[in-house]
This record gives sequence, C-alpha cells and structure tokens, in this order.
Amino acid sequence: MSGGDAPAGGFVQLLTPEGERVDSVTTADGTKYSVDFTDEEYRELYRDLVTVRRLDAEATALQRQGELGIWASLLGQEAAQVGSGRAMRPQDMAFPTYREHGVLYTRGIDPIMPFGLFRGVDQGGWDPNEFKFNTYTIVIGAQTLHATGYAMGITMDGKTGNPDGEAVIAYFGDGATSQGDVNEAFVWAGVFHAPIVFFCQNNQYAISEPLERQTRVPLYRRAAGYGFPGVRVDGNDVLATYAVTRTALDQARTGQGPTLIEAYTYRMGAHTSSDDPTRYRIASEVESWKAKDPIARMKAFLTRQQLADDAFFGEVDEAAKTLALSLRDRVLAMPDPQPVTMFDNAYPHGSPEVDAQRAQFERYQASFEGSAHQ
Repeated sequence: MSGGDAPAGGFVQLLTPEGERVDSVTTADGTKYSVDFTDEEYRELYRDLVTVRRLDAEATALQRQGELGIWASLLGQEAAQVGSGRAMRPQDMAFPTYREHGVLYTRGIDPIMPFGLFRGVDQGGWDPNEFKFNTYTIVIGAQTLHATGYAMGITMDGKTGNPDGEAVIAYFGDGATSQGDVNEAFVWAGVFHAPIVFFCQNNQYAISEPLERQTRVPLYRRAAGYGFPGVRVDGNDVLATYAVTRTALDQARTGQGPTLIEAYTYRMGAHTSSDDPTRYRIASEVESWKAKDPIARMKAFLTRQQLADDAFFGEVDEAAKTLALSLRDRVLAMPDPQPVTMFDNAYPHGSPEVDAQRAQFERYQASFEGSAHQ
C-alpha cells in the first residue's frame, strides 16, 4: 500500500493485521513515519517477537509450577516492546516497569535476569550502566521521575543536544497515567525540555479497570497540557512502533524536547500470575484482539512478501524453544530464596528496629519449619 495520513483519532500503522505493508504515514503535525529495513532485518524482528513470547510462556509455566514467586506476562505486547527497544540507539537509556522483558532482551541482557528477580534470589542482576537499561521498578509510575531526572542530568552534563547524543525512554502502562508521579514527571520534562520519550503501553486495563474507567480522552492527547507532543501508534505493529519511537528519540536527543507515545495494544493474559482476568473481561474481547496478534501479522507480511518460508519459521520456533528450555534448567539450578534476606540492605549502617524485626522473623521461621518436620 502507498503512504497515507494517520486517521483522526486513530494511530500510526505501517503493517495491517492482515500483514499488508503501508509505505509511510504522515500525522497531522506533518511528521512522516516509515521504515527502511533489509530483508534480514525484517526476519530478525520476527525472530525477536517469537523468542520473547516463548520466554514469557516459559516463565508463566515456571511460576505455575512454584519455581517463581510471581510473573508479569507481556503476552500480546511483544511488538510494542521489541519495536521500541530496537529503535533505541546504543547510547540511549531506558527506565522500565516490571513487564519490559522484551525491551530487556533487545538491550542484550541475559534473559535469565528477570527470572532471578521474580524467583526472589536477587534484584535482577544486570548492570544498568553497562546495558543502558535501569533495573525493574515495581512502584507504579516511579520510574518516570527517575527517568526525567536522568534526562535533566545528561543535559546538564552536555551529553545530549546533538544527533549523536543520548536520549531517555521511560516505560509505563495506561493505569500509571493516573499516578501523581507520572504527571509530575510530565511537568518537569515539559518545563525543562528534557530529552525524554514517555512510552505508554496502553494494554486497555489497569489491573482490572478498563480504559474507559481511567480517562475521558485518548491518553496521547494529555501531552498537550504539559507542552509537548503526543502520538498514538498501533502497538501491535512492530514496524510502526519502531518508526515512531526512533523519530521521538532522535527529536529528544537533538533538543526538541519530550514526546508521549501511546502504544495502543492489548494484554492477552493476566495482569500478573496472581490475577484472574476472566472476572472482569469477556472472552469475545480477547478473541477479537487475537485477530490483531503482533506475531501473526508479521508472519503474514513475511509470507506475503516471500521473505520467509516454512523452514525459516520452523527454525525460529525451534531456536526459541531451545533457549526457553535452557533458561528453565538455569532457573531450576538457582538456590531457593531465603526470606530473611529481605531485611538486608534496608539501611546502610544498620537499624536497631530492623534488627529486632529480623530476630522476630527468624524465631517465627524456625518455629514454622520445626512444626513442618513433626
């Protein structure tokens, strides 16, 4: 298909759910979005999507089998994460929530890292400075303030403001836009023209609250009130997500200030493994979104363009399975988490109150373990 304008109230889309390619899209402000990938780069994006989904499925299975304490699945959001993650340049810094396993993968981090975190044996384990990917943030929306402060800092250090400079991206969900932290980050970023992209994965639910219970206007339009642009992208389209994020990051690094991206997607699974989505949404809604599956549309595109065949798809599936099984073995080899360690590192020089709490907990744990052996 040839290029066109983004529909009013719609989103930037370069790949239809049927896998039909759109050359380019121009938004109302005159920004043109397109991608120019080689055949191999298209195939690698597909490989990323399949691999990330397979790792996520393995983590869900491990949690159900008692090997992880909890898991926050990204099922359905692979294109939003892979597209935006691959759009980052090596010098850019990301601030995730607790669900950005796909972005983590694109930054070259060993995918075992979040497994250790959700098993409770460590804090994630990767070096944020080495990989330009901050540690997971559980407190909803808090990372947007961290990201804004970091963006202001690199401006003061002269590390941005040119095409080769650094930019920052902060990830959060639609529910987080109701948090004070996120709105404060918008204020500071707008006023100080910080080199940051706010990337909202609108997966339609803030745990159990649907989008219509969260806002009366599309989320991307909120940016105007803070003095910077907002754009909505089809979050199930890995090509459009890449194009929009790369443009926003490049604008940020060259001194054009923040952008709010609303990646319009869907959470196919539960909020976390502790959630039961059947209590607040109907099966037909999930089925309608399955028709927009990010992996299926990319596969349809590769097939339509004769860029891949059954042998390629089979090889990708097998490689993803092999990696997932390897991670399973590595998780099973991890030590069991020791609950008493939650008292470690609470204060740099110790605390009598924390010490007393630790002692009380150790007595409780000892009595519990003793009764279990009787």
